[in-house]
Parts: sequence; structure tokens; C-alpha cells
Amino acid sequence: MKADLERISLTLSEPLVSASETIEERHLMLVCLEAEHGLVGWGEAGPLKPFDGVSDEQCLAALERQIAALRAAPAGASGAELLESARRADPLPQALAAIDTALWDLAGQREGAPLASLLAAGPLARVAVNAVIGADAPESAAAQARAAVGAGFTTIKVKVGAGRDVERLEAIRVEIGPKVAIRIDANGAWNVEQAVEALAALEPFGIELVEEPVTGLDQIKRLRPLVATPIAIDESAADDGALTSGASELVCLKLGRAGGISALLAQAALVRSSGSEVYLASMLDGPIGIAAAVHAAAALRITIPSGLATLELFDGLDGGLLAPSDGAITVPLGPGLGVGPAEA
Repeated sequence: MKADLERISLTLSEPLVSASETIEERHLMLVCLEAEHGLVGWGEAGPLKPFDGVSDEQCLAALERQIAALRAAPAGASGAELLESARRADPLPQALAAIDTALWDLAGQREGAPLASLLAAGPLARVAVNAVIGADAPESAAAQARAAVGAGFTTIKVKVGAGRDVERLEAIRVEIGPKVAIRIDANGAWNVEQAVEALAALEPFGIELVEEPVTGLDQIKRLRPLVATPIAIDESAADDGALTSGASELVCLKLGRAGGISALLAQAALVRSSGSEVYLASMLDGPIGIAAAVHAAAALRITIPSGLATLELFDGLDGGLLAPSDGAITVPLGPGLGVGPAEA
């Protein structure tokens, strides 16, 4: 199999500020697999070291080993066999996500069908998504919230834990009124005592859920009975046993952390078996990563808004086929992913 790798960089129109990091640029790695009859499948790797502990250099080295394994694979090897060859060469999930996505893209093109319909019968046609607002000044956050509601979003996620949270949330709620859902993301900024105090202060603004208020399953379990706000784990979902722990009402899954579409579907099944529910989120992925996550969310029939409306945060991108409208992204109808790396 022919396999190539290229690196691209995307710049955010405005820095995204959270409690743990300010992000201004994303470095992505694109995998291109060419199969018989000239069919081409695309995959994307986008590690983000402050959040998943994986550096660009580590991911690039893993991808190079995996691609070498694919090039050496025997002719006629199945997609599952090729993925296993890549896994044996290097098991790093963030790199495997690109290989797995490209193989699924090829499979959809061979069948002439959208990827979501290969993953499940009766997938959703549209995937609900939320807008994202950083830990910005209250006036700026309120203006962004007003624009998001004007664009049709019914759920807004706001970064907290970096100061002025009460002012920011109050300004947003006053601006958008009582009907739009607000969820908050602390990125593990608080300890248990701080989280109890912070959530009590923010409760009057009608918080739908809090994502990663504290870090680690032990702290999540301690916090849950002390607060009324539903809890979602994100970074802590990578902890051993987290997916089946039932420690939180919700679990935020990410394609790169899971190791691709195949692994993400399996993780969702584990979470649901524990009594918790799932939604997906981007780590500021590019068009290929967002398309793959949208197809996975459609196959999983996730109705909780997912954090996949992030392409428009980048300078020069407008979302293209993946642009949200009325608070949802329409699943691309073309074969495979339905988009290429330049189609946003």
C-alpha cells in the first residue's frame, strides 16, 4: 500500500484561553493511503501535549513507524490486518487514530457510502454541537455568546478556572437569556474544595454540566455527591478503569485519545454499559479529524451536543461542508469521510 505523511499548521483567529493553556496554533499530521484503483484515504493526527501528554515529535516518530509497516504489508491485506500491523509497529493512540481514520475513509470509498452508514444502521443525519468560548474578559465572552446564539447554537461551552468566572458567566447569561444551555470546562483547575465553592457560585446561572472540574477519578468520586451540577470527565477519561467506573454522569471522548474511530466506538460502548452517557469533542482538530468525529457521533446517535464546531476558530477556515447550522453539523453524504483536507 502506498502511504504518505505531511505536516500542516493552522493558526487560530484569536487565542483560545483555558485554565491550563493558551492555544494560538495547531500542528497536524495528515496521512494519505492510496489503495487499488487510485482510491485515497485520509487520516489526521493532532496531539496536544498540555492535554494528552503527547508531543508532536513523539507522534511523528510513531506515525513514521506505522506507515513503514503499512508499506511493508502484503498485497491484499484487509483493513483490520493493516491496522494491526500499524499497532504492532507503534501503539501510540494519537498516531493510530490517523491510520484508522484513513483506512475507514478507504472502506467507505470502496463501498461508495458515507462512513457513518458503514459504522451503524440508521445513523443520525445531523450531529448536535456546542459553541466554545475561552476564559476571556466578560464583555468579550458575552459578545461571543450573542454571536453564537445568533448563528443558531443552543448550547455554549465556556472555559473557567482562570479567574473572573462569576463575572464571565453572569455577562453571558444576561446577554443570551435563560433558554440557551451553558456548560463549563475547568480543565482540572480546581481541587475538590475549590470546585464545591466555584460550582455553588456559578449555579445561579443555570449550568448544564461541568467538564473536568477536578483531575483524576478519586477526586471526581469525592466531588460528585457534594455538588448538584452534573459532571463530565474529559482528561480523566484516560485514567485506568475510567470508562467503566460510572464515576461521572457523562464522559467526553476524543478521537485521538481513543486511537481512532474503531476504538472510540468500543469506548462508547464501555461507558454506556456503566450507566454513563457520552459525547465527543475536538482537540482543535482539522477538517479530517472533525469529519471522522462527526461520522462517529452520527453512528453512536449522540444527541447531547458535542464539541465539534471548532473549524471556524481557525484563520482562513469557514467549516465548508462541516460548518454548523442551527446548532448542528450535517453528516457529509459523500463516500467515506466525504471531505478531504482542503474542503473546509
